[in-house]
Amino acid sequence: MSLIPKKGTVYVVDDDEAVRDSLQWLLEGKDYRVKCFDSAESFLSRFDPREVACVICDIRMDGMNGLELQDRLIERKSPLPIVFVTGHGDVPMAVSTMKKGAMDFIEKPFKEDDLVSLVERMLDQARSAFSQHQEQASRDALLQRLTTREAQVLERIVAGRLNKQIADDLGISIKTVEAHRANIMEKLNANTVADLLKIALGAPSNKTA
Repeated sequence: MSLIPKKGTVYVVDDDEAVRDSLQWLLEGKDYRVKCFDSAESFLSRFDPREVACVICDIRMDGMNGLELQDRLIERKSPLPIVFVTGHGDVPMAVSTMKKGAMDFIEKPFKEDDLVSLVERMLDQARSAFSQHQEQASRDALLQRLTTREAQVLERIVAGRLNKQIADDLGISIKTVEAHRANIMEKLNANTVADLLKIALGAPSNKTA
């Protein structure tokens, strides 16, 4: 049996050891896996971007502060949900982090139940983002199976072009277009044109395995 808690991973980034220890004790007691970092720089060099997780981060830290950490994660297109723990004077700064996509902020001293509730919301969001990332990766892998010509044909199918129009566009015969369409359907595991469009446009598929 796995010893790793099933609720998810919480990254705690704070340069105050007492705060890190307090949050670790609280969250591990609620069956979360907790990884603590004493600086934003340490976190950025060691966190696993493939992990379903969330971040609790102090705003004011020595070295890179919480706002700068958030900017680095945005630059990396990281889907990690983040919440900031702030002092009273940091509220205007915290509001600006939310405009950049932070999920929330919580003021010191905070209520334990409020923080745990926030963590659960963040991990729900993280699971959803991870699932979407996996779907996108699967879609990209399928599309990469197409030849350059098949990709050109697919682009025109998505644009609503008829076989004759596609043939004229690409200077090939209608039979060749039909052959390409059949190959595209097979490579993308699409049974209908609707399935094909869902894959090409990245829409959720209703197909069952």
